Amino acid sequence: MSDILMSLYPWTKSLHIISVIAWMAGLFYLPRLYVYHAEQSKPGDSRDEIFQVMELKLLRLIMNPSMIATWVFGLALVVTPGVVDWEAVWPWTKAGSVLAMTWFHHWLGRRRKEFMEGESPISGRTFRIMNEVPTILLVIIVVSVIVRF
Repeated sequence: MSDILMSLYPWTKSLHIISVIAWMAGLFYLPRLYVYHAEQSKPGDSRDEIFQVMELKLLRLIMNPSMIATWVFGLALVVTPGVVDWEAVWPWTKAGSVLAMTWFHHWLGRRRKEFMEGESPISGRTFRIMNEVPTILLVIIVVSVIVRF
């Protein structure tokens, strides 16, 4: 099994990076859509309906599949011999950041359901602030993996 994982390593790593890029694109864009949704529409108006369709498609067609692919290919990399040194700090900072990114993804999904229910207890300003979360996590992940402290 380890021979197969090692021979597939370049493909696994490539697919992991591609899925991370797609996931990150959604994590950057969905909170921005929520800013406009919260600030420029009212429940039931035509803009509300348009935002709901855009948010649903972004979450279901791009973000969910790319998050799942990121996890699948990332876990395949973790079990590939020689890729991760569990004695180092970097895999733990990356793992914690990926878990936080996954929590953020689900937090965004819950906000979409609130918009669907006609509720929006979160302001556009809060969505603007939360829009920085994936950037901070991305910096931690990239520095962890590249610097490998």
